[in-house]
Amino acid sequence: MPKVSVIVPCFNEEAVLPKLFERLDKAAMTWGLDYEVLCVDDGSRDGTWELLKAQHQRNPRWHCLCFARNFGHQVAVSAGLCYATGDAVVVLDADLQDPPEELARFFEKWREGFQVVYAVRQKRKETFFKRFCYWAFYRLMARMTRFHVPLDAGDFCLMDRRVVDILNQMPERNRFVRGMRAWAGFKQIGIPYERQARAAGEPKYSFSRLVGLAWDGVSSFSSAPLHLATYLGFSVSTLAFVGVVFTFFQKIFAYEFAKIGLAPNPGFPTLVISVLFLGGVQLICLGILGEYVGRIYDEVKHRPLWIVRESAGLEITPELSKGFSNK
Repeated sequence: MPKVSVIVPCFNEEAVLPKLFERLDKAAMTWGLDYEVLCVDDGSRDGTWELLKAQHQRNPRWHCLCFARNFGHQVAVSAGLCYATGDAVVVLDADLQDPPEELARFFEKWREGFQVVYAVRQKRKETFFKRFCYWAFYRLMARMTRFHVPLDAGDFCLMDRRVVDILNQMPERNRFVRGMRAWAGFKQIGIPYERQARAAGEPKYSFSRLVGLAWDGVSSFSSAPLHLATYLGFSVSTLAFVGVVFTFFQKIFAYEFAKIGLAPNPGFPTLVISVLFLGGVQLICLGILGEYVGRIYDEVKHRPLWIVRESAGLEITPELSKGFSNK
């Protein structure tokens, strides 16, 4: 019988975990598949780890990892991919915004031969501003990359073992799993669904963290921001050249320009505005370049992606986890 691994990254999810245990176990009974659930506690500061260990004692199919500190959602997903043993692997958030009851549809498509099945969000229970930002990001990302990036598709997905093995071979530290999944290719299909409101607890992704995740996605799979610096340079140079030509003719035909209200009026403000404008463009370009250099610096240090503090139902080895364990 084929085996499925379900990866559940958790961070301070004490309030929602009992509902997750109940709904996921109930949904698994309808799959007709062998399964395991791999929960990755990303350095929670509440009772998340105690609840996960208790669930492992009740049901040995539930395996758990606990990080030594918070390493981030995408790293937690990557750790789960590294430890998953199933023929197919599902990524599911603990907050139940992505309903586990929908997974039966994913498995149907997998049996049909699709190697990546991702969920496409039709509706969101967020503010208008957040919905607009999500909408704009996915379309901007699709325009800036040279491969197909599904619109409105998050981490909620199923991946075949072959795809997971390829993702585990990718060495980058700034992880953007949904982009890596799209880059890998293979036979992919989207399934529309309605994203639910959080079942319990508070959202863990602040707006600033969402912006950081979006920038990781753009900078990991596109060099367009670097090209933007070049375009800005050309645009400013063109604007400066037009200004020089305009000033030259304004001096020669001062009377004609005066009649239309554009008489020469040299002064300090013009100089200050020009310097500030050019300086601002230069700082933007240096900032974009610095972001990419910073990511290069991050990569060359070769530090482990995560450190495992404790586990339940899993054997921890540095070679497998790409990290270290103090147990």
